[in-house]
Amino acid sequence: MHHFTDGGLQNVWLVNGYTVRKTPYGEAVSVHDLDGLTQAICLALAEKHGVLSGKELRYIRQAGMSLSQPALGRLLGVDGQSVARWEKTGHVPRWADKLLRVLYSAHANGEEPVRKAVDRAITVERLVSQRILVRESHGRWSPEVCDPTPSAA
Repeated sequence: MHHFTDGGLQNVWLVNGYTVRKTPYGEAVSVHDLDGLTQAICLALAEKHGVLSGKELRYIRQAGMSLSQPALGRLLGVDGQSVARWEKTGHVPRWADKLLRVLYSAHANGEEPVRKAVDRAITVERLVSQRILVRESHGRWSPEVCDPTPSAA
């Protein structure tokens, strides 16, 4: 078995699904289907008994949802500093623990309204300006938001 300590987690062990290789610098572990493993760990954390630790919250936020502290704060209705404090001290309020579990589970299971809200929180930070294209087809308008075009130099 391999002790998987990614993101500071100390309670995850891989039974299989990995390969150990010798390198000039020591042993290296290659995980098969890292995205699938990440989702499985996050789902296990969302379903575990007891309150999430700060490291577990951070793992779900970063690895599972690709959110910054301010983005998760916006989803939860707090500032990013509150999220940072929870992660650092490990004192996660019960309401935040429960809400994060619901958000992650819905996001991972493809519940479209939740997935869209999380995706919006991710992109809000990265994109400054976007082009909105609106098309009419068969009497219905549909919007499309495009990545920003490179500015002309």
